[in-house]
Amino acid sequence: MKGENEENIVRLAKKKDTASLRKLYDSHVQYLTAVCSRYIGEKDGVKDVLQESFIKIFSAIDRFEWKGEGALRAWMKRIVINESLMYLRSKVRNGQISFVEEPPDTIEEEDPQIDDIPMSVLQKIIRGLPTGYRTVFNLYAFEGKTHKEIASDLGISENTSYSQFSRAKSILAKQIKEYLRNEQ
Repeated sequence: MKGENEENIVRLAKKKDTASLRKLYDSHVQYLTAVCSRYIGEKDGVKDVLQESFIKIFSAIDRFEWKGEGALRAWMKRIVINESLMYLRSKVRNGQISFVEEPPDTIEEEDPQIDDIPMSVLQKIIRGLPTGYRTVFNLYAFEGKTHKEIASDLGISENTSYSQFSRAKSILAKQIKEYLRNEQ
């Protein structure tokens, strides 16, 4: 789904054309699953969040404004991230996960070289982080949010955001170095 074809599919989807809605789903579900998996660790949670996301996407498609190639994917990604964060906030409220402010490790290690590590391995390592660390790391590293924005999104302090990010980075560096040692 590129360029004009995507624009046409969106136009038809706004008219609730089921074939176009299906194409929209089929074209983006794999990417959006990967985005969701960055935040949600368990498969059932990913399925739940994706279902809610697509309900919102399909019900709000008539309000989407075409702004060129990539706009649709960015809009859908934003919905998935927001739904993921809502899911995590509900888990925090229910006491199922917590974002604990801990002082960051004082020794900053040099970031390991990741050029020779397959993307699937990096994704697996990131998904293996504890929920709080993984969430803050993804929002900071992939979404470009500041610690102030992350704190606001998650209902935590900026210090907690910074602490979670620092610990995530430290764990990732150790696991990447371990992976590189084992591959030699």
